[in-house]
Parts: sequence; C-alpha cells; structure tokens
Amino acid sequence: AGAVLDSEGALVRNNPAEKKVYLIFSAHELCEGGKIVAQTLKKHKAKGSFFLTGTFYNNPGNKSLINELIAGGHYLGAHSDGHLLYSDWTKRDSSLVSQKQFSEDLKANYKKMEAFRLTPEKASVFLPPYEWYNAESVDWSRQMGLKVINFTPGIRSNADYTTPEMINYRSSETIMNDIKTFEKKDQNGLNGCILLIHLGTAPERTDKFYNRLGELLTWLKKNGYSTERF
Repeated sequence: AGAVLDSEGALVRNNPAEKKVYLIFSAHELCEGGKIVAQTLKKHKAKGSFFLTGTFYNNPGNKSLINELIAGGHYLGAHSDGHLLYSDWTKRDSSLVSQKQFSEDLKANYKKMEAFRLTPEKASVFLPPYEWYNAESVDWSRQMGLKVINFTPGIRSNADYTTPEMINYRSSETIMNDIKTFEKKDQNGLNGCILLIHLGTAPERTDKFYNRLGELLTWLKKNGYSTERF
C-alpha cells in the first residue's frame, strides 16, 4: 500500500492505507486568504504545506504571514521563482524550458527562501507551478534532490481559482460536495490524498473556498482523518 505516482513520476497520493489527508496551499501574487488560512489551521490544530514562489517570498507584505506559518509548524516549500510554465498544455511531453532555465529558476526560488532559513534540505518536496510538468521536469527535480508532488486527481478542490465567467467554474459548495463524493466513491476514501487550495484568487471570484476551510477540517475530523504536512 505504498505511495501513488502519476504517469510523469510525481507523487499524487501518499499511503492509501492511512487515514491522513495532506492539505497543500499554493500562492504566487495573490494571497488575500493567507491570514484566514493560518488562523483556521491554528484553531483546528491542523498542519498544512505551503508552496510559494520566489515572487511571494520576496514580497515584504508577505513576511509576517510567512513567519507565522513557520512558527505554526507548517511545511514551506518552493513553487518556482517566477511561476514558469514547464511544458506545453496540449503536448505535455514537450518542454518549454531547458534544464538550465529550470534549475536556475528553482535555485532563485530557494535563494529567496534563505531569508527565512528555509533550505532545500528542509524543503525538498516541491509543487510545480500551474501544477503542470512532465517526466523530464520531474527527473530534473530529482537530479536537484527534490521530490515532485501534485494534488490527487479527481478531488477538484484546485478548481477554487475559477471565476464565474469561466466554462469550468466551480462554486465552493460544488467543490465541498466534490470532496465528499470522492471520499464516498474511492475504496480508500481520502486516505493519503493531497488536496490543493489556493491562498488567493482573482477578485472576480467572491465565493472563496478558503473561507470554508474550517468547515472542511471539521468534516475531515468527524470522519476520522488527521491532517498532515510534508
């Protein structure tokens, strides 16, 4: 009952035999939900993993939030320096960056993390920008001593970035129901699942899923799940 990897070699689900859920949060330029998320996790004594770009770490306005998350015992990792798109949306196997561009961008991300005493050794789990990558970028990460993860397919909490005019728009109520439906239908429930929530979304989306994090945590606990960090 080991870890589940996707076709590109990224970890998309930890041990399906354990009632543990991994909540992951990503952010680049938007993070208006940061404080709410930090406070909600604290209130529920839950641990999360935060994947942040160099742009995010470098923004003075995010400093107190980053320090609060570190003090709260959460995992803080890299999400690329400038939020690069690694591979073509339609032809996944065709890389849009060279290995040199890839590694320089990631090193720049870690360089900005140094200000918070976060080292690649302490933060070796990595969420690629746009949650999009291919076997090549997973291999390049491995060569740098990093382990690529992604959200568990089918849960769809990652659709919390969508805005009402988008064809794939999902309301927070729909997302909450998607999570519960997945839990019912999957033979292992949410065991080992990785759920992605965005720390910030476009202002056009007023129905923010992070506002329902407390409700989600209460439901997970009621159903016997613990929340773990990487």
